[in-house]
Amino acid sequence: MAKVKTKTHSGAKKRFKLTGSGKLKYQKTNKRHRLTQKDTKRKRIARTAGVADVTNAPALKKLLPYL
Repeated sequence: MAKVKTKTHSGAKKRFKLTGSGKLKYQKTNKRHRLTQKDTKRKRIARTAGVADVTNAPALKKLLPYL
């Protein structure tokens, strides 16, 4: 009997990348539109990449089985 393939979650595939150490990296929110009225500090913080919390990482990795 053939192995059934697991489907990758399309939404998670677009939003998360796996780092070399196995952590999940994502881009922070609030950096798309209406940037003139947002505070410079808020925009600067949004530029940096976020790392998924260790409590959420196992659930996210199930959504991305082939990374």
